Amino acid sequence: MDFQLTDDQRALRTGMRELLERRFPRTRLRAVVDGDAARGDGGAVRGDGGAVRGGGLDRALWRELGAAGLFALRVPESAGGVGLGLPEVVLAFEEAGRALLPGPLVATELAAGLSGSLAAGAAQGETVVTALDEGGAPVEHLASADVVLALGSTAVEVIPAEEAARSVEPMRSVDPATPLHRTAPGRTRLDQAEQTDQVDRTDQVDRTDQVDGTDQAGPGRSGLAARLRREAALLTAAQQLGSASRTVELAVDHAKRRTQFGRPIGAFQAVQHLCAQMLVRAESARSVVYAAAVTEDPGDVAAAKLLADEAAVHNARDCLQVHGGMGFTWEADVHLHLKRAWVRAGQWQSAAAAEEELAAGLVSTVETCL
Repeated sequence: MDFQLTDDQRALRTGMRELLERRFPRTRLRAVVDGDAARGDGGAVRGDGGAVRGGGLDRALWRELGAAGLFALRVPESAGGVGLGLPEVVLAFEEAGRALLPGPLVATELAAGLSGSLAAGAAQGETVVTALDEGGAPVEHLASADVVLALGSTAVEVIPAEEAARSVEPMRSVDPATPLHRTAPGRTRLDQAEQTDQVDRTDQVDRTDQVDGTDQAGPGRSGLAARLRREAALLTAAQQLGSASRTVELAVDHAKRRTQFGRPIGAFQAVQHLCAQMLVRAESARSVVYAAAVTEDPGDVAAAKLLADEAAVHNARDCLQVHGGMGFTWEADVHLHLKRAWVRAGQWQSAAAAEEELAAGLVSTVETCL
């Protein structure tokens, strides 16, 4: 069995990297981080009604990503999409994580696979979609979103961003490029209606048959919600993998250029060990993330999220160590990878949730063998 990437997959990854290097270079990242971001339509992003704030979404870039097919990779060609699969989306999102591309990428990609006008707008990059999970995880980029994809325990619904904003409050985000809002844990309105059998089935959103085939968990809302959560966790893991790989590059490059006692610091064994450990983490996570993209097994996805989170966070810390004191300064980019990794680690599937999923899978396997 050949586990190597195909030529088309390599071309997709290269094209995505080149697009982001051209449209979202370091200068653009620093503009967002430093609070000088502006909307693609020329209007300044004002999250507080006054001063321009960082973390605003570049609508022109978002539309260009849509035109490039980022959000429509799994949409069938007959519906105007690219017609690829989850492994290709993982490769593209890995590059987005490498570049620290901000925005609700995962939620918008998920929405592009749903039926109706929402899917078309999301796929083209015209509609920005963020997500609200019933677990109470922070909602990212709410001020820049048009709609919110709300996932309950057994329900999925689409809420206008203005309506969702009434029940949340802004919270301090460790990542300057990822504004967050906090909402209390609770069921969605559709969940509550389902419990009293008052659901209007015409209001439900269903993933189209051509995207991922029939729902193995059945046609109910629990199947769709569970599937969307798994896909969201995997795509978040892919972004973490991209960040982990990028910090390896940053550490090795700095170790080659920085000299101490007349020698590059990369010549010292302690630095070599740090870089080697970073590479092992990134490549270990890569194997599991790529495998989960093929199998889509809940246990594989949980393992992918767990290892990718660990690789992103620990690699960023070790990269800071290699850079020394300058790595902690605002002017350096290393701390941005650590802060984004912290935010992503709390999204969709935490370490505790992933460990519970893996434990449940092991128990099920043992019971089956017995």
